[in-house]
Amino acid sequence: MTPPRLTHPDLATRHGFFTRVGGVSEGAYASLNASLSGADDRARVYENRARIAQVLGVAPDRLLGLSQVHGGRVVVAREPWPAGEGTEADAMVTDVPDLALGIVTADCAPVLLADPARRVVGAAHAGWRGAVEGVLDATLDAMRGLGGRDILAVIGPCIGRDSYQVGDEMQAVVLAASPWAACCFTPDPKPGHARFDLAGYCRARLERAGAEVRVIDADTCADAARFFSHRRRTLAGGGPIGHQLSAIVA
Repeated sequence: MTPPRLTHPDLATRHGFFTRVGGVSEGAYASLNASLSGADDRARVYENRARIAQVLGVAPDRLLGLSQVHGGRVVVAREPWPAGEGTEADAMVTDVPDLALGIVTADCAPVLLADPARRVVGAAHAGWRGAVEGVLDATLDAMRGLGGRDILAVIGPCIGRDSYQVGDEMQAVVLAASPWAACCFTPDPKPGHARFDLAGYCRARLERAGAEVRVIDADTCADAARFFSHRRRTLAGGGPIGHQLSAIVA
């Protein structure tokens, strides 16, 4: 089957926030697992990624990925590299036509960015650590370095506020770096905990850095039929997990 994807009409370039549906992987990885870092059969992951590339209208070897590390590093993509051999970073930008920048997630926020008029695009993996470290701000800076000016960012499906219980220690780290972010936390009935709005925090970071922002409202943890979720897996006691992929084409 053709893998379904979520798109945003304002992001006027080829892109997609793909779900876990439409692939060939089995078991805990069913079915469109796009991550090569787990224990899934690599041939199945290659097929899944080829299906995604076909939807995006690029050759499979032009769908790029990174070794994501929850940091703030951004790389400029100029040519393809072999699948599974991406450098350690959490965002990519390019102005090279028909390169697809892919990010894998399983609760973290996938962020796709574009200045379509200047054909500059970016893709970022924003967990709370990377977002606090500045990966989204750095992605915008890198796009501007390629000539991007009127940049629209779309935040894709990620863990929702109602699903994201965090401890006071994490809240303290976020607020130390971003004192304005108190609005991204709401009280939790469990003492010493709060609920965190990851998409809202990412939106605020992007807007403060000068981007126009849209959000696709979908909670990966709460929607087991469509999305892989690290938090849901943890609450269930662990085990293997797949990752969905989001990508954008210059």
